Amino acid sequence: MIEIDGSYGEGGGQVIRTAVALSAVTGKEVKVTNIRKNRPNPGLKQQHLKALETAASICRARTSGLFPGSTELFFSPMEIKGGKYEIDIGTAGSITLLLQSLMPALPFAKEKVELMIKGGTDVAWSPTIDYLQHVTFRALKHLGYAGSVTLKKRGYYPRGGGEVSAVFEPCKLRGFHFRKEEENKRGGENPIEEDIRKGGRDLNQGKEVMGVSHASNLPAHVPARQAEAAESILLEAGYGSRINVQSCELLSTGSGITIWSGYCGGSALGERGLPAEKVGRRAAEEIISELRTEASVDVHLADQLIPYMALAGNSSYMVREITLHAATNIWVTEQFLGVKFRIEEKEGLFEVSVD
Repeated sequence: MIEIDGSYGEGGGQVIRTAVALSAVTGKEVKVTNIRKNRPNPGLKQQHLKALETAASICRARTSGLFPGSTELFFSPMEIKGGKYEIDIGTAGSITLLLQSLMPALPFAKEKVELMIKGGTDVAWSPTIDYLQHVTFRALKHLGYAGSVTLKKRGYYPRGGGEVSAVFEPCKLRGFHFRKEEENKRGGENPIEEDIRKGGRDLNQGKEVMGVSHASNLPAHVPARQAEAAESILLEAGYGSRINVQSCELLSTGSGITIWSGYCGGSALGERGLPAEKVGRRAAEEIISELRTEASVDVHLADQLIPYMALAGNSSYMVREITLHAATNIWVTEQFLGVKFRIEEKEGLFEVSVD
């Protein structure tokens, strides 16, 4: 049995998500203690519980400690099964974070896994659904990963109500070395981008940035202003952009914008009293800080890729910063897979690699 100190490094939910996913892959029992110990409200929250319960269902695991506020859990997996699963987080808990608990294990399922998930698609402190779809899955495809997500409805904090379907096929992961030149291929391998071009703005200057600006139960000018502000900042920095604008009426009220280019993204969410222009500017400034470097992936994708790179072997990327999330994910992954990541500083960037 592997024992993981949940207060290590980042000390949040990511420790649990990676530990449970890799427990399912390896078949090794895991005990996680001190869960979210240093958070204002320690222990498991609703979205963690739903992720753990779903992971347990998919790999027929024996578990203990799965209750609100629990600071210790035990997870003993069996065979990873395919099938269809419906998950309702019950709050605006992040759908993308729930998927992080499952996705590294799903290539090893015996059959296809189909998920229908209800919760939050665009909420704070988590990747947006558009980032997952257009950045994370784009990168994972190069590692041989066979999965996709489809947005049905958006869900914002606090009411949630978002719906996402996801399909994962059994597959064999393969090594890949992420490089800047791969990112520069216009349009890349993302089939969604053609749809966005049809409704977006064609500003062909420099590297092209794609995006979606969206809002629910708010005036149509809100997502439009978010997009216009982002486009303006990007153009000043030398990047053309095509940002689709979406306005709808859903269960929850909110707004946001996600933009991407290759393996880099930027996003921001609307807040009460925060001008739409500032929302768009935040997203643009985030991606510009990545595109101006020679990094091959952004700092958020860098930590997400760690378990997949370890499972695939012979992989690497360049990133401008080793975040606490990335360092934590490396540590947890090494506990399960017996691999050793190398981090080398090169001309102001960091190369992260695994054999």
